[in-house]
Parts: sequence; structure tokens; C-alpha cells
Amino acid sequence: QVQLVESGGGLVQAGGSLRLSCAASGSTFSITLIGWYRQAPGKQRELVATISTRGTITYADAVKGRFTISRDTAKNMVYLQMDSLKFEDTAVYLCYAVSMLKGGSWGQGTQVTVSS
Repeated sequence: QVQLVESGGGLVQAGGSLRLSCAASGSTFSITLIGWYRQAPGKQRELVATISTRGTITYADAVKGRFTISRDTAKNMVYLQMDSLKFEDTAVYLCYAVSMLKGGSWGQGTQVTVSS
């Protein structure tokens, strides 16, 4: 099983930047895909960005050009650099990983609040 712990959330003004981190532990060798989702109050959880073990990256249209996902496999870390933040980026950001052994795993989430 894979365990995920997020960090780096906080309060930032519109136009600012934050960097989220996700630390993976457990059966990290089995991870085939890892990335970020977000959930705003009253809204469904949505994809933000993912990166596969082959390096294929997917971004939601809403964050393209502003967010950058990266992965440090040696440290079992995945990052989300968020620039030019907007009020509508306010949400709980959750780390998500797909394991070939156990399926999907979620972190507890980290709150990102963007003030307008």
C-alpha cells in the first residue's frame, strides 16, 4: 500500500505562488501514476495534474501555463508549483497515486486559499 502526505498549502494573495509537496511511502516502487486533485467547497473533486512513471504529464485546462508538476523519484516526492494563483484556485489539494498492486491512494489534503 502507498501512503501520501501533503504539505505546503496556505493563504496567498491572487497573483502569488505556492509550492505543494507530496511525500510517498510504502510500496512506492509500485506507483504508476501520481499527481494532484483538488476539491473546492460544494464542488466535485477535479484533476489538477498528474505525472506517470514514463514522464507523461497531464494538466487540467484551468491550470495550464500556471502550474507545474514535477517528481523526484529518488526521494519519493512529487511537487506542484503554482504560479499566478487565482481566487478560483482555492480548494483542498489532494495527492493521488495509482499503484499496480493496490489501486488508488489518497492523501489527507492541504488547504490552499487565494485571497482576491
